[in-house]
Amino acid sequence: MARSTTTQRKALNTAFAWGIGLLIFFPILWTILTSFKTEATAIADPPVFVGFEWTLENYTAVLERSNYARFLWNSIIIAGGSTILGIIIAVPAAWSMAFVPSKRTKDILMWMLSTKMLPAVGVLYPIYLLFIKLGILDTRVGLTIVLMLINLPIIVWMLYTYFKEIPGEILEAARMDGASLREEVIYILTPMAIPGIASTLLLNVILAWNEAFWTLNLTAAKAAPLTAFIASYSSPEGLFYAKLSAASTMAIAPILVLGWFSQKQLVSGLTFGAVK
Repeated sequence: MARSTTTQRKALNTAFAWGIGLLIFFPILWTILTSFKTEATAIADPPVFVGFEWTLENYTAVLERSNYARFLWNSIIIAGGSTILGIIIAVPAAWSMAFVPSKRTKDILMWMLSTKMLPAVGVLYPIYLLFIKLGILDTRVGLTIVLMLINLPIIVWMLYTYFKEIPGEILEAARMDGASLREEVIYILTPMAIPGIASTLLLNVILAWNEAFWTLNLTAAKAAPLTAFIASYSSPEGLFYAKLSAASTMAIAPILVLGWFSQKQLVSGLTFGAVK
């Protein structure tokens, strides 16, 4: 009887998990399907799920109208650069908070996290003026710095959590063996926290890749990433749903592929230190 109850509970949990997964994935699936429809089919009421005529004309139109490769390259540079720069800054910060904490460490961490609650539009104007003054408006350098700063609290918090799971005695033993601070961080701490660092890298690449507010307000043409590429298909004349879906599919495809092939590392990092 107990075994039957356990089996039923597992079946229900599995069905529930699949249901949540399908619910989350449905908008992505619908976007991909719509990208292969004609504009007339895309706005049909009721919606056409199956049995429509597949076409590649939307992708052809998108590629003819826009330089997709330039937008893609901008996204790669901005997302990758902001993440790497954030890791370089966050590793020493998280190390000091995890292994050399002060009385104010928790207050500092909470203050850093609280900055994520600030509405971005509240600081847009001063940052916009600052970028004009520095000459970095509509540049990849400017966007890289902004995205690094807005994601830095998350990077520090994640690394701090992972570093706290590493026994401090290991680092003390390295110091007794004559390891310098640089060697301790690079050769001892970093290799032990690779799963956590990898998951932090992946998560922040995704956050930077999907960022739309800052990219739309701080770029015009030169440094515009794929989020601006998608927004270009919204016009005063209306929305071209099929072409917009094609542009969205082309924008999310690289990050979906990255997430698919990196899911094992991401799960490993997110569960790092969960079981002792």
